[in-house]
Amino acid sequence: MDAANEAQREYWNRDEARHWVDQQRRYDEMLEPFGTALLNAASIASGERVLDVGCGNGVTTRAAARAAGDGSALGVDLSEAMLKRARELALEERVANVSFEADDAQTRPFQPEFDVAISRFGVMFFDDPVAAFTNIRNGLREGGRVAFVVWQELLANEWMAVPGAAMLEHVEPPVGDPMAPGPFAFADPDRVRTIFDAAGLRDLSIDAFAAPMLVGGRGTLDDAVAFMLNTGIAHAMLDDKPAELQSRAIAAVREALQPHVTAAGVLLGGATWLVTARS
Repeated sequence: MDAANEAQREYWNRDEARHWVDQQRRYDEMLEPFGTALLNAASIASGERVLDVGCGNGVTTRAAARAAGDGSALGVDLSEAMLKRARELALEERVANVSFEADDAQTRPFQPEFDVAISRFGVMFFDDPVAAFTNIRNGLREGGRVAFVVWQELLANEWMAVPGAAMLEHVEPPVGDPMAPGPFAFADPDRVRTIFDAAGLRDLSIDAFAAPMLVGGRGTLDDAVAFMLNTGIAHAMLDDKPAELQSRAIAAVREALQPHVTAAGVLLGGATWLVTARS
């Protein structure tokens, strides 16, 4: 097995990553505005073949398959558990022109068979982004399209900044390289331009897209707090801390989210980049 992205492969197949499977409905509700914006940007036509990179539980893959009509959609991800859930949902929803495979888009030996490659927050985790996007480009037909949505910087994202600032009053943040694989690795548009140019992708467009989002999906304040505390970032900040300190940090998060409670759930802003290009 290729060693590329091995740390990511291990992470997305550990028990802690099952949060994404167990909370699949909440994640889909929370991220729905960005999936819709992505699919609008991709402009998938009937008969096209679509590649969904880092497809997770497959909500965007199934939507792409529906848009492709008599075409098809392939979802690729490292997480066996999420792919299992994706297949279950495809059967439940009777989406027949979709398939899912456990593989790494950075190293998978693609043939130039896809009309469009899409990703909703799945492309920021590559060890070598230039190699990954070069490989994805190789999977596109001549003139094929890419459409990805990625997070802007953390401070532009209320859904992370508001509870994060409350937690930081009590615990130290995890230290890491902002350019390392992770949710905010593509926050700098200039870095995205450099990567896409090196990968041979052209006609690049990077557009800001922001929308209110339901933190943890529809539910109560307690649901939103529980959801946030089970994310990887929260575990990294809290798990090794004394119980009393954890309790204070959790109370602070709850207090910070309280003003944002609506009838549907906790509503906070999300800020992204919509990235499109051609092969």
